Amino acid sequence: MSTAIMGEDGLARCPWGLSAPDYVAYHDDEWGRPVRDDQGLYERLCLEAFQSGLSWLTILRKREGFRAAFCGFDPEKVAAFGPGDVERLMADAAIVRNRAKIDATIANARAALDLPGGLAATAWRYADPDSPSYTDMADVPAYTDASKALAKELKKHGFRFVGPTTAYALMQACGLVDDHLTGCHRHGGA
Repeated sequence: MSTAIMGEDGLARCPWGLSAPDYVAYHDDEWGRPVRDDQGLYERLCLEAFQSGLSWLTILRKREGFRAAFCGFDPEKVAAFGPGDVERLMADAAIVRNRAKIDATIANARAALDLPGGLAATAWRYADPDSPSYTDMADVPAYTDASKALAKELKKHGFRFVGPTTAYALMQACGLVDDHLTGCHRHGGA
């Protein structure tokens, strides 16, 4: 089923929001809610990059491990990481141990600190408050012109592991677009 589904609690949700118990709270309390601070956007960007090629559920279940490993995703602290930190992270089973993604997380912290106006201001320039509404998950795009432009802007400033699909996932997660299905109780910011 790819339309909103009624949960046991009587609330309709996007189907992925009921596909595993871990998803219910994430769907209801976080996904699609506006994130307007640099550190919050940086965390989501890093997690979306780590998710590339993997299940979001894997990342969600390791989220606290990521937070501990990357100093709460404080860009100033992560930007100071060196080779020893990379080796420490490569040995940390609490996160996804992928050197390219770890290196990108460090590079993205440095890029975020150098980004004129900051990461949140940059990302929110690409927000679409009038994004289309979808009734079926099959209609939700993997990327949009806005996510292509956001990815291009971030890459221009030195960000890595942020293509149009990752940028769109960031936009969805941080409320820059509302991709909760029309039948979902969270659609429209509810």
